[in-house]
Amino acid sequence: MSTLPRESWASSAATRKSMQGNRSRDTKPELAARSLIHAQGLRYRVGDRPLPGLRRTADLVFRRDKIAVFLDGCFWHGCPEHHTQPSTNFEYWSAKISGNIERDKDTNARLEQAGWKVLRFWEHEPPETVAEVVSQAVRASRAGD
Repeated sequence: MSTLPRESWASSAATRKSMQGNRSRDTKPELAARSLIHAQGLRYRVGDRPLPGLRRTADLVFRRDKIAVFLDGCFWHGCPEHHTQPSTNFEYWSAKISGNIERDKDTNARLEQAGWKVLRFWEHEPPETVAEVVSQAVRASRAGD
């Protein structure tokens, strides 16, 4: 049986292994939206830093158009509709999710300050809706060139 590292956030070895297996990119909602956006002839960078000096990555980056797209997980980013607080390690998870929400706000502010358009979606939003909003934003940006 594996043991937990000292001061682990996980309540058990199984929980730790499960949480470490969560993807930070190429999630099902992201792949579905990317496929639809790509089918519309739009090209983008995946998991890229919009601002080189800022250690934050967007799920999709349209560099020429200065559009950064984020598909946020309901658990990790505190979705008002679907986020549920775990019953174990409540203090850790509460601080973690609050920190993520604050970092998201900071990321939005920094990107907007640098002239970027930020589009954020929840993982539960239909990929067709995500693709349509992204496509409209990119095409509007290009029409203004």
